[in-house]
Amino acid sequence: MSTTGTASTTSVLRVMNERAVLAEIFRLGRVSRPELARATGLSKPTISVALANLERAGLLQSVGRRAGAAGRSALLYEVRPEAGRVLAVDIGRAYVRLALADLIGQIVARRQAPSRSARAGDLVAQLTALADEMAAEAGVGRDEITLAVFGTPGIHDRANGRLHLAPNLPGWDRAGAVQRLAEVAGAQFLVENDIDLAVMGEAAYGLGAGVSHFAYVSIGTGTGMGIMIDGKLYRGSQGAAGEIAYLTIGEGDPVQSGRDSRRRGMFESVAAADGIVAVARRMGMTTAITAKEVFDAAREGNRIARQVVAIEVDHIAHAIANVSAVLDPELVVLGGGIGAQAGDLLAGPIVERLRNLVALRPPRIQVSTLGTDAVLLGALAVGLAAARDLVFDRAVAG
Repeated sequence: MSTTGTASTTSVLRVMNERAVLAEIFRLGRVSRPELARATGLSKPTISVALANLERAGLLQSVGRRAGAAGRSALLYEVRPEAGRVLAVDIGRAYVRLALADLIGQIVARRQAPSRSARAGDLVAQLTALADEMAAEAGVGRDEITLAVFGTPGIHDRANGRLHLAPNLPGWDRAGAVQRLAEVAGAQFLVENDIDLAVMGEAAYGLGAGVSHFAYVSIGTGTGMGIMIDGKLYRGSQGAAGEIAYLTIGEGDPVQSGRDSRRRGMFESVAAADGIVAVARRMGMTTAITAKEVFDAAREGNRIARQVVAIEVDHIAHAIANVSAVLDPELVVLGGGIGAQAGDLLAGPIVERLRNLVALRPPRIQVSTLGTDAVLLGALAVGLAAARDLVFDRAVAG
């Protein structure tokens, strides 16, 4: 009788048990053997073997005891935070934001700096220098980062390493350009659309927690939308789901005409920051240099600024009405530099406008509580899930 099949089956079961135990410790935090047995349905002896193997592999550590009934106490285990590290990077046109976290998700270092996005080489050098600073601050080498997750505008074409539909990042549409990010934190990295990461951040840490159907609408230097359906990120057939910049919202606005509208999309040409400033100037507000100045003036009662805000509300409400007719979300979260920071001027009026645009009950409209951290937190959520699998697989292989 051959024992090869039996040994193979035993090995597979051992790995499955260890993975299940580790997953529960990530979920529950500090936990005892009896608690793990109840959570996983595995026997206490099986739990003990799994814990011993995971501790030997450097993934777990014992952290004291919890008092029990009749003076009995249970040994507690938790994930070793330093067993893995995740670098999260939000690449925007104006700023780059980075965070370094340990395997349990505690941020140990972070940076924000004006983005050197005008040239791909300068951006890579900037990110590499910042990653070095953060790793040094955390007392590790940059080569000890388990996984990096980069949030960028546009769509990552994995077949040829390009970013499509990312006009704010010159040079990244060339074949192989994305692979240069390996210079920042090694070969293990992921590239995700920034707004897809923002909706993941909302699902993990923000207003989308526990909501199965919702969308995150970002309005800032650009526009975009992340979509959650049945609690899962929806990407579309080409990864382009949510590219609301290209919504056609009606002809007639001068800002919509010309090459910029075709390149950036009709909705983005009027609803993003540049479009808001263009409308304000056309209406006679010649002192408006930034969208923030327009919204600040509206808060102070400036008549023209309030008219500009009303036009912005109408653009966003029409976009959400179109999205609602197709996706029927329960919630729409407003984010981005404008969506979050000017939410006090936008959310209420958008709700009122939607009552005349949507036949059925419109979605709830709320302003993101994550602010400018939505993309970064989404990158951490994605990175932590992937890094935990990586460190487990490496431990098993070792």
